[in-house]
Amino acid sequence: MKEFNLICKEVESLNVLEYTAILEEKATKLIPALNAISEDEIQGTALFAAFILGSIVADNKIDESEYLLMYPLLSLFFGENVDYESCKLMARYFRKENKELKKYLDLVTDLLGLLSDELKEDLIVVCLLICAIDGKISLKEKRWVKQLIRE
Repeated sequence: MKEFNLICKEVESLNVLEYTAILEEKATKLIPALNAISEDEIQGTALFAAFILGSIVADNKIDESEYLLMYPLLSLFFGENVDYESCKLMARYFRKENKELKKYLDLVTDLLGLLSDELKEDLIVVCLLICAIDGKISLKEKRWVKQLIRE
């Protein structure tokens, strides 16, 4: 994997069209791979959703402008039923239930061991893309994504 901070800078510098194209391309590879390792299409999609949602709330906050930027991607992945209030509730839940999030993160990270190095890197890039939706990957967001990397 490229040096982490270099990847962060590259992701932060993307324009909307580049960002969307990369995210869609990575998702089309990752969702089938997650379906395969979970042996269940619904579970695989739920794993992908967990990474997306974890990335959205990694800094323990979501503001309406960030949500508005994310909405087209959220509705693409999860349907039209995703709303700002639900995302805020999720952020509050993750902030309150940090121990549960950590347990789940450990479980999901173990599953990553079943993915190829290329797919792991793709998943890290997806998480960074989500974190960088507002143009900057915060220190909290970087720490969250680094937890997913096991060297």
